[in-house]
Amino acid sequence: MSNTEWRVDAPADGMRLDKYLADVARLGSRGRAVAALERGKVFVNDSEVSPTDAGRRLATGDVVRVWADRPGSSRRRSLTGQVGELDVVYDDDVLIVVNKPAGILTVPLERRPDAPSVFAQIEDRLRPYGRRRPFPVHRIDQDTSGLVVFAKDATAQRILKDQFRRREPDRVYWAVVYGVPDPRSGVWRDVLVWDEKALIQKETHPNDPRGNEAVTDYRLVESFSGASLLELSLRTGRRNQIRIQARLRGHTLVGEQRYTYGPASLRPIEFGRHALHARQLTLRHPSDGRRLEFEAALPRDFADLLTRLRRHR
Repeated sequence: MSNTEWRVDAPADGMRLDKYLADVARLGSRGRAVAALERGKVFVNDSEVSPTDAGRRLATGDVVRVWADRPGSSRRRSLTGQVGELDVVYDDDVLIVVNKPAGILTVPLERRPDAPSVFAQIEDRLRPYGRRRPFPVHRIDQDTSGLVVFAKDATAQRILKDQFRRREPDRVYWAVVYGVPDPRSGVWRDVLVWDEKALIQKETHPNDPRGNEAVTDYRLVESFSGASLLELSLRTGRRNQIRIQARLRGHTLVGEQRYTYGPASLRPIEFGRHALHARQLTLRHPSDGRRLEFEAALPRDFADLLTRLRRHR
């Protein structure tokens, strides 16, 4: 058995797990760190961790172990079983709603076919029942946590997608942003255009024929020193909508890496991803039209961030 083990010392206190592993004194690169996590080779305090734990903050005294020749670790492992159970919020014959952890894709990307995804998890879940594949209804960003919906047949997918196209579902997010919005509740309205080369949303002129309206209702839930917890309800569903609209108003999401241009933010707050969680979703069942309401509990990293901010306000 080949094991390598390190005890976290004071200088590394608060460091992200993936960054700790990538250090030249350990695995030597981020690629090797990610591969070790994907293949189930990494343990913290004797508990196996997964790619969704890459942003976990280590504490002095933690023991990080890499089991280099773990049996079955030569290939990427499914994100089911020991590497993290699928968090199913609702499941019936035609519909499944999942609380997606941050760090994995909703559906696979052509340029990253082997990256972990909720789609693959659900596919594994359906396979024993003779179902071929799930049918995605909508997506959230890789580093956004929270509710995503999949259908189990093409008809249910079409009906659900039509609901989203007509803007019928209620979608509520929580986000931690820099600063405090003024007024403390209101509506954000912008015209956005997707930049295919840079893969980001950009603000554009209202008369731009390429532009799409983006509308978000917001309200302040809680304020801290230099930051706020906001509740945001989507009226439209543009890609990266909340992230760009928050940035346009000087309220960049804590942990944001993409939409950070413009005026400098306040004192940086350490967080391993953008602080955005798809918390609530309401829609009509595709078979009988009954109203369904779902809520996803805050993930550990988001809850820990709020605890830290409350402690220092």
